[in-house]
Amino acid sequence: MSRTCIHPSILSADFVNLEAELGRIAAADAVHVDVMDNHFVPNLTLGMPLVERILAVSPLPLDVHLMIEDADRWAAGYAELGCESVTFHAEAARAPLKLARELRAHGARAGMALRPATPVEPYLDLLPELDMLLVMTVEPGFGGQAFLDVTLPKIRRAAEAVRAGGGRVALQVDGGITQETIVRAAEAGADTFVAGSAVYGAEDPGAAITALRGAARAART
Repeated sequence: MSRTCIHPSILSADFVNLEAELGRIAAADAVHVDVMDNHFVPNLTLGMPLVERILAVSPLPLDVHLMIEDADRWAAGYAELGCESVTFHAEAARAPLKLARELRAHGARAGMALRPATPVEPYLDLLPELDMLLVMTVEPGFGGQAFLDVTLPKIRRAAEAVRAGGGRVALQVDGGITQETIVRAAEAGADTFVAGSAVYGAEDPGAAITALRGAARAART
């Protein structure tokens, strides 16, 4: 069985005490950083200068999720900062193949995200150029949304394609991940899980991370 990864989203953290909040999730595999521009999604979060500061103090590598327009122009900058993984949206990239190669050239893992209604099939030929495929399980732009079960068949189809290609590409899900929904997502084939309120809303985030990872592993066996 491949590795099961938990990436807490700092969208649910206390931004006033962000360095301390990063320390509370040291048991995780990476920090999920949502970058929103109030154009691609109807919300505005943080940009490159703050991501650079987070990178400087984080005990974990950064998994940056770009919910922005004109990803072709901006994504490589996050790779140049030293973020371990940079994910752009297929819907926001004019040349996804070129962009994925550019991210890798700058030393980052290249990820591509799909909105819930975006089919995976048109992008399966790109899997060899990617390190991670993110299937959104809510509409991007806001935390705290309920998991969309309608995305489970797409996760299964994506997982089948990943396995057919040798299983090298991580299959990430993001949105509405709880102790319950992580089981359904893992059974469908996901191996990397973004969780916001399920981690930061818990009294003990470290214990929540361990419990989520254990539930996903059990579902994948």
